[in-house]
Amino acid sequence: MSEEIDAFIDRWKPSGGSEMANFQTFANELTDLLGVERPKPATADGDHNDYRFERPVTFTHTGRKSRGRIDLYKRGCFILEAKQGGDRVKKEDMNQLALVLQEAPPKFQHAHGVRGSAKWDDTMLKARNQADGYARAVSKEDGWPPFLIIVDVGHVIELYADFSRAGQGYNQFPDGNRYRIRLEDLREKEIRDLLRTIWTDPLSLDPSLKSAEVTRDIAAHLAELGKSFEGQGHDSETVARFLMRCLFSMFAEDVELIPKDSFTDLLHKLRGHPEHAAPSLKGLWETMNTGGFSQVLMQDLKRFNGGLFKDSEALPLNNLQLGLLIEAAEADWKEVEPAIFGTLLERALDKRQRHKLGAHYTPRSYVQRLVTPTIMEPLRADWKDVQTAVQRLMADGKETEARAAVHDFHRKLCEVRVFDPACGSGNFLYVAMEMMKRLEGEVTALLEELGEDQAALGLSGHTVDPHQFLGIELNPWAAAVAELVLWIGYLQWHFRTHGKASPSEPVLRDFRNIENRDAVLEWEDRVPRLDGAGNPITRWDGVTTMRHPVTGEEVPDPDARIQVYDYIKPKSVKWPEATFIVGNPPFIGNKRMRDNLGDGYVEALWKAYPKMPQSADLVMFWWDKAALTARGYDPNKSKGTRRFGLITTNSLRQIFNRRVLEPHLNDPKKPLSLLFAVPDHPWVDTQFGAAVRIAMTVGSAGNRLGRLLTIATESKEKSEAEGRQVTFDQETGIVFANLRIGADLDSCKSLQSNNELTFMGIIRVGAGFVLSSNEMVALGYDLKNPPPVIRRYMNGRELVAGQSNRLVIDLYGLSENEVRQTYPQLFQRLFDTVKPERDAKADNNADTRPCGRIDSGIGLRIPEAFSM
Repeated sequence: MSEEIDAFIDRWKPSGGSEMANFQTFANELTDLLGVERPKPATADGDHNDYRFERPVTFTHTGRKSRGRIDLYKRGCFILEAKQGGDRVKKEDMNQLALVLQEAPPKFQHAHGVRGSAKWDDTMLKARNQADGYARAVSKEDGWPPFLIIVDVGHVIELYADFSRAGQGYNQFPDGNRYRIRLEDLREKEIRDLLRTIWTDPLSLDPSLKSAEVTRDIAAHLAELGKSFEGQGHDSETVARFLMRCLFSMFAEDVELIPKDSFTDLLHKLRGHPEHAAPSLKGLWETMNTGGFSQVLMQDLKRFNGGLFKDSEALPLNNLQLGLLIEAAEADWKEVEPAIFGTLLERALDKRQRHKLGAHYTPRSYVQRLVTPTIMEPLRADWKDVQTAVQRLMADGKETEARAAVHDFHRKLCEVRVFDPACGSGNFLYVAMEMMKRLEGEVTALLEELGEDQAALGLSGHTVDPHQFLGIELNPWAAAVAELVLWIGYLQWHFRTHGKASPSEPVLRDFRNIENRDAVLEWEDRVPRLDGAGNPITRWDGVTTMRHPVTGEEVPDPDARIQVYDYIKPKSVKWPEATFIVGNPPFIGNKRMRDNLGDGYVEALWKAYPKMPQSADLVMFWWDKAALTARGYDPNKSKGTRRFGLITTNSLRQIFNRRVLEPHLNDPKKPLSLLFAVPDHPWVDTQFGAAVRIAMTVGSAGNRLGRLLTIATESKEKSEAEGRQVTFDQETGIVFANLRIGADLDSCKSLQSNNELTFMGIIRVGAGFVLSSNEMVALGYDLKNPPPVIRRYMNGRELVAGQSNRLVIDLYGLSENEVRQTYPQLFQRLFDTVKPERDAKADNNADTRPCGRIDSGIGLRIPEAFSM
């Protein structure tokens, strides 16, 4: 095989001249070398358009129809765009050739520029943009290919990937340090295997698939440790801080911030002597905090600082706990996926959420779908303008000015601030940082091509780093985890880009960029709310859940109660200044706000935001604040928030929430435009680990057209790392508050002749009233002959769609005793599922307590007790 590879390299290395003359032969021989099928011959009927040379495409996204041809296309795998450069011929070689020929030497033609020249760089950049256009052109028919391959025949192969397959932007693969494969690199088996996989199974190269599996395993080990320590009487916060120091030490040894395997070796040495573990770990962490010689590892260590090791206390360990730590340490921490690690780590460390560790998390692709239009599209548009300017300047011989333009863009990129006002464990902030780091990789690669030292640029500290990513989070666990996640993600990218070159010290910095506080409300003081008898009024703590004994679903734990407060002088919170706002505020509908937050808090919110409709969901307080911030953006000074993108419930388009959007969108002086909207999209509620439906909106100041994406197809989930695969139909135009394009129906007036012709219908007060067909059968009823108290149930959307499989229990007019005797199964179901929820609501609200509580034997009629 090595002889075959050497022959291929020797044959193609000297190539130059015409791309058309060389490429197809080169590609055929490359496929032979990789052991994959050659491209198929073209046919008149287009049968082989899935894998062929010169695949025809039609461009429509540019505003007018035009045609083009892809050099090599393989459906579901890649688009390959080829160019032909050439090596510069040395002057002395030309002189030698002239002597041999005894005449002037021939002129050497390099169709697309001399390699290493400005013209060659320009050609490769244009080829990348050309391939991106081809991907967009084929996406409607075949979907977005995961890879773009840019080839300089006989010299280099460049790889770009987008595993979202939703046109969210192709990035250097696997990173900016390794995306370019030189012809000589084909001697390496790993490189040939990589290219073969791009031909045969490209989606398997998605790093999130392997990372998700590794991350789940690690979180499970940490959860076992947390449970073990808390069983010994240690408080949760002490346990969590200890485990966070442990896991960062594991990460540090795998990326060689401390000597490789040194932490794992230390744990192995302590086996059999667990009494020495606490002082050993404390000694190690004290040195990591300050830097210097470690008597534990007998090596010099860097200064980490950053607050993580400021408290270096270690918990006493037994042999079982040491074993669990060793198992966690032996995982490959370089492969941890920060985008999901935060959620799983938060669940593992918090005993109130640990039972949810097996529940689903939000897939990275979902997060990226919002981060891309909010942050990356405007930044990439700026970068494209800079690239165009650099091409023009280089063509004019102004190399110094070209470098200055790139440096100016890099400086601005390092000054961008991204703010998540409900950051949770940091997944939105991490994905934003990772995507900006990929863009920075392209910037530094261009600087290197222009003669700069890429490594020095990154190591000098002038780089995209965690201090640019700001967050507010109410849960102290999540806030601490978010900061750690950002640092792990940042250091992963540092070592992928710079190899083993160490970052500047201190390695960790306490930027205080994640604040642990309320994101929408602050107050002067708060006092406990008491009932008429002077007893404290309590509510569900908003975090602790349990599995329902009947349905198996995650539901609020009725025993997890906290005090309800009244708030003195409540007011709106001021957010930090940021270029972009992105995030996923809490999903609490307006009807559940008092249950979940307490009467005092909700009343304080309305007092602090007097213009907010009381019918609006909780998430709309975030949306309103973000919209006000974005409308204040000054493009001339580049001051303020350029765009915001938020996840909301898909009821955003309903009238009670549209009342929040409309004043912003219709303001005559400073209007807001929706640049991107998805009215209905699958999501995972991280609190309950449940599948929900959400809407995505991206807003910006001014009157501008937007893109509306509606789901065309939605497949079942293949893996939780990928989520549901969806494809979209896209429209462009003015996006209205109802998340539609076309006629502004919201501006229409109601017809008086239609008054009192319709009724809002029943309102069920308890999810347990609704049945699926399977649940009805399980209760012992016949689907074809249901009892009169079970009826078909559908909302307006289901009525329009003409389909509904839901049923509802309607006991209006029956007494409790009648239901118990006639429909005992239904009585028991409502007693188990509705009664606890109604009791909690009654306890929480003094006004509803006398009539809302359901107690056995008090004789309340069903209309009061079990009515919908």
